[in-house]
Amino acid sequence: MKGVVLAAGKGTRLHPITLSRPKHLIPVGGKPIINHVLASIKEAGINEVIFVVNYRSEQLQQYLGDGSKYEMKFTYTIQEQLRGTADATRSAEPYVDKNFFLSYGDWLTTPGAVKKVLETHEKEEPLITMGVVPVKNPEHYGIVELEGFCVKGIIEKPSREEAPTNLANAGIYVLSDEIFEAIERTKESPRGELEITDSLSLLLEEGHKIVAAKLPSNELFDVGLLWDLFEANRWILEKVRPQREGLIEDGTHLIGAVVIEEGARIRSGTYIEGPVFIGRDSDIGPNCYIRSYTSVGQQVRIGNACEIKNSIVMDKTHIGHLSYVGDSIIGENCNFGAGTIIANYRFDGKSVKVKIKNKILDSGRKKFGVILGDDVKTGINTLFMPGVKVANNCWIGPNVVISRDVPPHTIVLQKQEHEIRRNCEETQEYQKS
Repeated sequence: MKGVVLAAGKGTRLHPITLSRPKHLIPVGGKPIINHVLASIKEAGINEVIFVVNYRSEQLQQYLGDGSKYEMKFTYTIQEQLRGTADATRSAEPYVDKNFFLSYGDWLTTPGAVKKVLETHEKEEPLITMGVVPVKNPEHYGIVELEGFCVKGIIEKPSREEAPTNLANAGIYVLSDEIFEAIERTKESPRGELEITDSLSLLLEEGHKIVAAKLPSNELFDVGLLWDLFEANRWILEKVRPQREGLIEDGTHLIGAVVIEEGARIRSGTYIEGPVFIGRDSDIGPNCYIRSYTSVGQQVRIGNACEIKNSIVMDKTHIGHLSYVGDSIIGENCNFGAGTIIANYRFDGKSVKVKIKNKILDSGRKKFGVILGDDVKTGINTLFMPGVKVANNCWIGPNVVISRDVPPHTIVLQKQEHEIRRNCEETQEYQKS
């Protein structure tokens, strides 16, 4: 069976991280999201994948290639306009057979979840099989109504009171090629898009058999908002095993599941408390404290006496000595001046709010630092307040306190006034000399 992965969306709710990359290339647990998706698909026995792409498709194609490095075969098709999941699925029609597996490219899944959907389809022999997963907040998902294992209806984002179940559409399916005819008859949603769930509803109305494969909540993870990246990173790191291939100097302390890739250097006095991932050719220390659920990319430099906690630090970033990074996501090629501090906790102890697409949303997290895009540079003693986003290519001057979002290509400097007083006798002596 062939697989189809939908990877066309812009991921605007993940700005500024997705300003310079598709969301599927955001690293969690040391590897891009798409790597984790592919690992589960391959282990479930699917070796040929069609990617439906659009936004920054050249980056995704360049990174993935033809699939040979994964011992798989990859094909790419362009969704010309971003018109929803049904329209994206239709783009794959020329490349698939009678039945095919489909996955959203931003849902992390275990191999067990993929296998469960495939096995349910083989056993029940329905027209379509869809994965469903229990959720705490049904109002944010497409909720599936069941009769036994058979799907009776799909309700998009119902209120908690109106939700017939807490089982959400998990974004993984086995579809028959009859889905394409249903897509042709699908009407636009209020968002102006063609939704795959509406196409499935048409087939249900016509009496076709669609069954649900119930999946445990710990076998899938949806990356939809910026703070989901922290949980996705945790979700992956909790599964890693210790790996120590780099240079680890005497006097370092590694506790728990710590992955250190080839070429990395951990200098003396550094204390790493796993699970932690340190990428290839990175240089940490001396005397650093790297705390749990931190993922450090490749060619990262973390200088003397820094503390990094529960954060994602992307490739080629330099964090200068005496800096603190907590509960934050730091883009590629950033450079922190010495003493850069990220605050991650409000005085009142309330959860941190973040601006997403011009709306202020409650992250639900009491510990939340900052989100920095690529190529952000800070001067010495820069301070960031909780929940701030700084977009790509910004310069933040020394001693500046950043308390609100900063748009791309911005320089922020501190305006100072000085009062200069002179000691008359000392001034005269200086002038004589």
